[in-house]
This record gives sequence, C-alpha cells and structure tokens, in this order.
Amino acid sequence: MTIRLSSVTHAVHGTVDVDITDGLISSISPTGTTPSPAEVHDLQGHIISTGFVEPHAHLDKAFLADRIDNPQGDLLGAINGLEDVRATITHDDIVERAIRGATVMSRNGVTSIRTHADTTTSGGLTSVLALLEAKRRCAAFIDIQVAMLLTWPVTGVDGANSRAVALDAIAAGIDVVGGCPHLDPDPSGAVEYFLRLAVEHNLPLDLHADENLRPTSRDLETLANIVNSENLVHPLSASHCVSLSIQDESTIRETADKVARANINVTALPHTNLFLQGRDIHSSNPRAITPVQLLSAAGVNVAAGADNLQDPFNPMGRADPLETAALMVMAAHQLPVNALQMVTSNAAKVVHNHFHTVDVGQRANLVAVPATNIREAIAMGPPDRFVVYGGVVISNQKRNIK
Repeated sequence: MTIRLSSVTHAVHGTVDVDITDGLISSISPTGTTPSPAEVHDLQGHIISTGFVEPHAHLDKAFLADRIDNPQGDLLGAINGLEDVRATITHDDIVERAIRGATVMSRNGVTSIRTHADTTTSGGLTSVLALLEAKRRCAAFIDIQVAMLLTWPVTGVDGANSRAVALDAIAAGIDVVGGCPHLDPDPSGAVEYFLRLAVEHNLPLDLHADENLRPTSRDLETLANIVNSENLVHPLSASHCVSLSIQDESTIRETADKVARANINVTALPHTNLFLQGRDIHSSNPRAITPVQLLSAAGVNVAAGADNLQDPFNPMGRADPLETAALMVMAAHQLPVNALQMVTSNAAKVVHNHFHTVDVGQRANLVAVPATNIREAIAMGPPDRFVVYGGVVISNQKRNIK
C-alpha cells in the first residue's frame, strides 16, 4: 500500500506530495499533480526532513541526574559519582530508562540512535545486555545500535581484564566497538588496540576521543595516522575531540586534513562538553566544542549529538536533536541549514555509514515538523511532529511497549 505525505515543504522541491511504498520513498511530486492513494496525511505547514539521528547517546545513564551527585561538575566528578551508585543500577532499571529515553526521542522525530553502553570490570555486561534488550523492545519504532564503552586501562598487563570483558561484549552482540583512549595510561596504545579490535571483528569503531582540554591529547590524530599509514578502509568515528579546539590553527588544519584522508567521522557533542569542560578556567573560557568549521572545510563529515540525557554528565537535555542543532548554531557558529544536516544526514553517515536524503528510492525514515523553514524549526522546536519509520507512521500506540 502507498501512503502520501501531502503538501509538505521540501528544502529543494518546494511544496510537494511524498509517496511511500514498501518502506521506500516512491515518488516526490508537486502537490496535487498525481492521483491520491488510499491513505493521505495532510501536512500543510510542515517542513520535511530525513528522520533525526542521534549519533551519540548514553541511554544506560539517562534520567539519573537526581540519583547521582556531581558536586565538582566535571567529567571525573560524573564518573566517580556513577561508580558510587553503580551497584544500585539493575538490568531492569536500565531497560526502563533506556526505553523511556528512546520513546521521547522517537516523539521528537529520531529514527536511529547509537547508544554507548558502559562495559566495566565491576559492572560486567549489565549495561550491554540491558541496552540490547531495550533495542529489541523498541525495534518497531526506532533503530538502536549498542556501542561498547569499554573501561580502562586496556593496555599492558593491567588491561587484561578489560580486554577480556571486551570479548564478552562482542560475543553478546554489540554493534560497535568503543572506549576512552585519553583515560588510558597509554593513549596511543589504546587507540591502536581499539582499532585492531574493531577491524578483527568487523565492527564499526566509535571512540570517545580527546575528551579534555589538554594540548597533548592527540587520540584523533593518532587514529588518523594509523589509518592513513596502512590505507585502512573501515567505518570509523571519533566523538568529542575537544582538545583539538585549543590547538593552534595550523595544527588543527593539519589534523583535519589527516582525518579527512582517513575518512573518520567526527561527532560534536555540545551539551555535555559545554557543561563539563573548562570549569577551572575563568578567563577566556573555552567553549570546548571540536573545531567544526575547520574540520568541515577539510572535508570531514561532522555530525552533532546530545550525548548524555539528564544524568551527572549533563543534568539538562530534552532528547531533541533540534535542541542540539540550536546549540550548534549558537555555540559552534553554524548556519541553521548546516546544523540540521549535522543531526540528520551527517549523523546517519556516522550510524549507518551512508548519508540519508529525502529522495526517491531512499528508506522512508522521515520527520515532518510544523514550521515554515529550517531556522524556525530549530529556533522554536515545535512539538506534534509527524514521524515515519521504515515507511510506517509511528503513533504513540506503536511506542506503547508491553
């Protein structure tokens, strides 16, 4: 059966009818120029986009802000606060909060999520298994990828237990390899370990890279150097990349060129980095957002995500990529059209390894937002969004998980 999204505003084609058949966009035509199918949804006054993609979430931590203290307000304060209560966080607790987060995201127009799962020697696979269960339960209305967020160290003798847990997580069915090289005693060795692990098991790599303001932190450059020297072709992403923002411009440009040649995606995470970073700097306070403009100019695919959702790493957040886009406009100096691309097509490149567009033949993961243009949509963040996932109109009934 064909369904039609009628009278929507398309950025390129103007006011159009978008027909969907068998989960794919089957035609885009000027409104009223072709016979109507049986099921028509009048979306006059809405702009249409590919479904929003959240390229970097932590659904296992979502909504823990009122249960975990982070009086320091920085990254290590959040990590330590989480460790203090980890024993109280159960499988069912994680599943419930993860589904809640995914449901809110879906209502906001998100059709794909990559969520990282804490994978630790103390907690084992608790988060991994819980997020895999949430993925299964939410499959009818949203696509979820589970990325291993491996504890540290992973290098040397002391990293043996972590490396064993990593293999357990892969056996359990994670979708993506990941970890935090900058927290390892040997960051370069950790980058290489994660890359080899991802390639060996044919899984994408998504590192928490350089999540600090130390000029000596060079995880992103290290990854690019290895990939370029070996001419590796593999799905690669680096998230945060904060330290790059405080390098001198020539260094940034040099690193950006290397990253572009290595085809590494970079995900900016304005919410959490603005909250956690630079708290001890009171003059010329850094924004702590990776240098989006220079990376983009070099040809790097730059996406944007929300990272944490109302937890000790970020007590705010509405699970809304339009909020992320607004921060990219205000804090990273992006034009609205570029900011929207960072939470749609560019983010899809991170999660699915290809760009998504509203074109005939593309999978029908779509969102229609009540607004007259992109700038207004980002500024107002209006509710009552019309969401299509896999060619199916997603209603609250479809999100009602038993």
